[in-house]
Amino acid sequence: MKLLLTSAGVTNASIRSALVELLGKPVSEAHALVIPTAVYPMSGPAAAWRVITGQSRTPLSEIGWKSLGVLELTALPSLGRDTWLPWVEEADALLLSGGDALYLAHWARESGLPELLPSWEGVCVGVSAGSMVMAPHVGEEFVEWRPPTGGDEALGIVDFAIFPHLDHPLLPENSTADATGWAARLPCPGYAIDDETAVTVVDGAVEVVSEGHWKLFA
Repeated sequence: MKLLLTSAGVTNASIRSALVELLGKPVSEAHALVIPTAVYPMSGPAAAWRVITGQSRTPLSEIGWKSLGVLELTALPSLGRDTWLPWVEEADALLLSGGDALYLAHWARESGLPELLPSWEGVCVGVSAGSMVMAPHVGEEFVEWRPPTGGDEALGIVDFAIFPHLDHPLLPENSTADATGWAARLPCPGYAIDDETAVTVVDGAVEVVSEGHWKLFA
C-alpha cells in the first residue's frame, strides 16, 4: 500500500506527478474506486454525487482514470468480504473523499477494509478527511460526528496526523495559529498542509510534495 494524502485532491502538476510515480503507470491506464462515505454527515447526498461524478472542488474522480467505480463502505458489511474483496484487489487506487474523518474511520473498521490495506499493492489517495483518517488521531478540533467509542482515534495506518486546508481564505479556523494549537494537543506528530500540498508514504518513508506551504509539528 502506498499513500498520497492531500488537502484538496490532485490540484497541481507536482501532486499529479507524485501520483503517477506511486501508481507506476499513467492515470489513464489505472483503475480506481472512489469512496464517498465521509461526505454524508457533513454535506449529504448531493455532495456525494458531485464527488462520484467528478464535479467537486477537490479533483479526484475527474483526473482521467481508465475506469472508475464506487465503493461505499456502509454497504460492505452486508455484502460479505468474498463479494467485495476482488473489487479492491483489482483496483490500482482507492480515492477517499473529504467529509467527516471519524465517520469514515468507523465505517472503514466495520467493513474490514483497513485489515487488507497493508498488503494491498495499490495507492490510497485521500482528500482532507480521507487523508486525516489514516492518522492515529484527528484532534478534537475535527470531531463532529462522534463515534460510539468516543474519542478522536482514527485508523492509525500512519504515525502522524494531518491538518488540511492550512490558511485557506474561506476557512479562518484553519490558520497557522490554529494548526499550532491543534498540534500542541496531539499525542503524535502532525503535518499542516495547504491545498497545494500532499504527503506521500511508501513503505514507511514520508515525503512532502508541495507547490504551496506546509509545516511539520514534531
